[in-house]
Amino acid sequence: MKQVTFSIAATLMIIMALPSCVAKRKYVSAQSAAAEQRKINENLQASIARQGDTINMLRKNVNALGDAYQSTNSELNMSKDQIADQQRRLAHLQSLINQQQSNTEALRKKIADALVNFNTNELTVYIKDGKVYVSMTESLLFPSGSAEVNQRGKDALAKLAGVLNTNPDINVNVEGHTDTVPIKNKVYMDNWALSVGRSTAIARILIGDYTVPPARIIASGRGEHHPVAPNTTDIGRAQNRRTEIILEPKLDALMDLIHGVPVAEK
Repeated sequence: MKQVTFSIAATLMIIMALPSCVAKRKYVSAQSAAAEQRKINENLQASIARQGDTINMLRKNVNALGDAYQSTNSELNMSKDQIADQQRRLAHLQSLINQQQSNTEALRKKIADALVNFNTNELTVYIKDGKVYVSMTESLLFPSGSAEVNQRGKDALAKLAGVLNTNPDINVNVEGHTDTVPIKNKVYMDNWALSVGRSTAIARILIGDYTVPPARIIASGRGEHHPVAPNTTDIGRAQNRRTEIILEPKLDALMDLIHGVPVAEK
């Protein structure tokens, strides 16, 4: 009888304890779920924050791209204008070059016509580097080793001066040349001095006898240092003993355009 009573009492105690255990498990489970939810919420908030930063960064990038587009569009418009202006300048430059070439050829023809009575073994007229060259031999102009111009040389210079005086926009460079045979006399100590003396003598005749303005003339000598033929033969040395009168049309319009002076300012 006592044993039965104890069993009943134990059973009652177990039954009474069951609700308490169940409630505790539910509480622990709820706390765990709440903690998990907080963690999820925190992760969501962090993710939202990151996404917000990404969105802000994307907005900045979009704004930057918009600015870059505006700038590029503006630059493209400027480039179009610059290209058009450059094309106009190039077209004008080509026109000036063509005109300059035409003027140079016309000058060459005038000089050749004026000197038609002189032989090719006395002088030649040709164009080089946009300039007209009148190359006169020593035999036409000077006695050997001298800078005194003879009469036939003066006649040639007179014809040349007639063209120069009717074409005032031409600069004149008188350039003396010799062969390599050494010279040394009381007047000229070497070939270089002789070449300078000859070019100066011609310049003085053009200025004094034929009224070519001196401001247009340069006299220079290059001695034996710019030969046009080998100095190993009589024929080659004769070709090197020459005086070149170089005629250069003024290039003011071309130079202004090349250096960026607008055409309207000229």
